Amino acid sequence: MSKILNISEAVTIAIHSMVLIAASDKRLNVGVLARNTQFSRNHIAKVLNQLVKYGFLVSERGPDGGFNLAREADRISLLEIYESIEGSLDSSVCDSRCDLCLAYGCVFGGLSYKFQQEFRDYLRETTLKDIIKIKKL
Repeated sequence: MSKILNISEAVTIAIHSMVLIAASDKRLNVGVLARNTQFSRNHIAKVLNQLVKYGFLVSERGPDGGFNLAREADRISLLEIYESIEGSLDSSVCDSRCDLCLAYGCVFGGLSYKFQQEFRDYLRETTLKDIIKIKKL
C-alpha cells in the first residue's frame, strides 16, 4: 500500500526508542526496547549506536547496562533525531520539473511543499518531553 508520508524504519526506531528511554526512570537495554517496539534487536542496536555517536544517548555495558538520554528530554527535538538518522530534511519545493508544472504551476497545488514544511515544523517544535506529556507514558 502506498503512503503519502514515508518514514524509514530507522527513524521510527530512533524516535520510538528515544521516547521510551526518556519516559523511563532507569536505563533501557536493546531487549526491552525490542519487546516494546517489535523491531529487531540488531536494527535497534545499530540505530541506538548512531544516536550515541551523535550525542543523544549514553550507553552503559554489562548486565545492568542500557541507554539513558545524554541531555534533558525537553532539549531534544524530533527533528534532531530525524536528521541524525536521515540527514538534513530538505525543505525545497518538489523535485519534479515537468513541463506541465513549469507552464501551469504545480499540478498538486503545492501540497508536497506544504506537507513537507508542516512536517518539518512539527518535528522542529516537538521535543521528547512533549511526546511523553501527550502520551502520559
